[in-house]
Amino acid sequence: MTTTLFYLFSAILIFAALRVVTAKSAVHAAIFLILAFFTTSALWLLLEAEFLAITLVLVYVGAVMVLFLFVVMMLDVNHAALREGFTRYFPAGALVAATIVFEMSLVVGGRYFSSDKFTLTSSHGADYSNTKALGEELYTVHLFEFEVAAAILLIAIVAAIGLTFRRRSESESRKQSIPDQHSVVRRDRVRLLDVASEERKFSLEKQSEETKS
Repeated sequence: MTTTLFYLFSAILIFAALRVVTAKSAVHAAIFLILAFFTTSALWLLLEAEFLAITLVLVYVGAVMVLFLFVVMMLDVNHAALREGFTRYFPAGALVAATIVFEMSLVVGGRYFSSDKFTLTSSHGADYSNTKALGEELYTVHLFEFEVAAAILLIAIVAAIGLTFRRRSESESRKQSIPDQHSVVRRDRVRLLDVASEERKFSLEKQSEETKS
């Protein structure tokens, strides 16, 4: 049954991945990418990687892809203009695609991922914690790589924040003025109305207009 589920989910994943790059609508491509994430999560569940599976669903499907989907739906993309330069950029795109395929074939080849490199273990017991095992592996064996990745992400965050601090004119600036906010009084911002008196005033004005007419 596990083998059957593996081939079923793999077929769905390959179909969804192909539709991501072949769908004409960006919204359809994003929806197929969500399907690919869910199917990948199911494959990780078969490999007893529950933590990675739920992280993929919560982070990528629940946050990132939903954000992408809303952004794509709100953008008015002119698809005709995007297809105008297809023949002009096709050689460069084909070269990049061929380079990626060549690099992936070197990494995912039999030299590194053959069956003799891995030993299949039996199912773990009920007290086995995938999260604990992943944490021990990440913070002991791969601690240096984890710290390097954290440093790269920190640099990326600082760079993204720095790009937003460009010089702007006073008319474009929306900075808060704390002294002006503290000096505000209620009579300048709030006007209290007597609803009953306003209704009587409105009725009198209406009666006077009817009398004149």
